[in-house]
Amino acid sequence: MREYKMRRGEYLEDRIEDMEATVEEYFGPISGTEAYNDTELYVVEDPDNPVFSKVTVGTVEYGSKKDKLALDIEERPAEEVIAEGHAEAAEDAVAVKNDFLESATGRDAKSRRESMKRSVEDDEVPDDVA
Repeated sequence: MREYKMRRGEYLEDRIEDMEATVEEYFGPISGTEAYNDTELYVVEDPDNPVFSKVTVGTVEYGSKKDKLALDIEERPAEEVIAEGHAEAAEDAVAVKNDFLESATGRDAKSRRESMKRSVEDDEVPDDVA
């Protein structure tokens, strides 16, 4: 499960007023929920895009900190998707994921990558540094 931060000064609830409707718009009908970090995330067991096998998404609340978007997309093997004649769906899958994340976080793919690199670098503190 990956968690995504919002752009500075922005909040998830301002960008996505109705998470359930937005998830259904991008990924398909919600089939249930799943617990994650003391919150319930939406689960799409049969996503509209045949590349995705399961999508888990929702808001993770952190009390005094800004909420984050949690997203986990399980994908089917490429060979299986191509064998079924859905090769063009792979391009659409990337676009759907990036469009959803950009609308939710206000950050494009490049800025999300840079942010994740920075957070990994911040976590790699040498043992002798206090």
